Amino acid sequence: MKVYRGYVHQQKVVVFGHVLRRSPMPRQKYRQNFWINSFALLRLFMMKPVSGVTVKVSGIEEDVRFVTEKDGFFRLEWTPDEPFPPGWHPVKVDLIRTGPESEEPIATGQGEVYWPHSTPIGIVSDIDDTFLISHSSNLRKRLHVLLTENAHSRDPFENVVAHYQLLARAGTNANALNPFFYVSSSEWNLYDYILTFCEKNNMPDGIYLLSQLKGFGEILKTGQNKHVTKFTRIVRILEAFPDMKFVLLGDDTQEDPNIYTSLVTHFPHQIRCVYLRRVNPQNAVRTQEFVDQIVATGVPCCYFRHSSDAIQHSQQIGLVENVEDQRLG
Repeated sequence: MKVYRGYVHQQKVVVFGHVLRRSPMPRQKYRQNFWINSFALLRLFMMKPVSGVTVKVSGIEEDVRFVTEKDGFFRLEWTPDEPFPPGWHPVKVDLIRTGPESEEPIATGQGEVYWPHSTPIGIVSDIDDTFLISHSSNLRKRLHVLLTENAHSRDPFENVVAHYQLLARAGTNANALNPFFYVSSSEWNLYDYILTFCEKNNMPDGIYLLSQLKGFGEILKTGQNKHVTKFTRIVRILEAFPDMKFVLLGDDTQEDPNIYTSLVTHFPHQIRCVYLRRVNPQNAVRTQEFVDQIVATGVPCCYFRHSSDAIQHSQQIGLVENVEDQRLG
């Protein structure tokens, strides 16, 4: 039972996960060894999902259940008897064996759900080549870094953590940070990998919304999912929090400029600002056209090379505090 981080919106709890017959082995040590790193990565794509089984929220009176989809995925949603206070809360999901007379839990997974505080903004961020150096536009380089590096040896872009921490605290305080939603075309196979990287590099805690599991035979297509699903996942967030304005962060390697322009068009009053990292020179002209479309709607948009430039822009538009002698990195 794999239960991911979920969220609470308008008093509804949403939690999702996978049922797997074979899951990735937990990694205990991180060493810069090609064979160890390669096997660990390949092992993430050897998962065996279980479809057509029933999962149920554990420990609540309401009968909330879901029959897993073809790829083992489940999504549970319910309204608790008592409202959740803001913050993180544990949740348990049981895999149950259904019978004519009784239901028996045969496995249990534990996760967390987050009820955001009442804060000025929420942040939706891509992952690959937005804060994690990934070479998404070059399959050979992307596979090389996945196979030869690990979650402890991979690097974020310079100053990106400083920018994200500023956004987390923008207009609020350390006890009520702005919520982060990390939405990526990377597969659920990489969930633990990405979570470990973010924790090691002190990225703001958040909810991770990734793409459909891939099997071992699809490893060459990693990160190349249909991007329309990414648009849909972000729309769900915006609709879940209609009174919250959002900052969108992405890059120019794939379809973020197009997706974010569409989001600004459909939700002009909910988008506070858009940030696009300049990574692929071949996409600069096309991306600039999307940037111009976004700016024309009145939504600020920053197309930047370095996170220090993004920080400066955030300060100029009053999104984050303009701290004298702000120490970057």
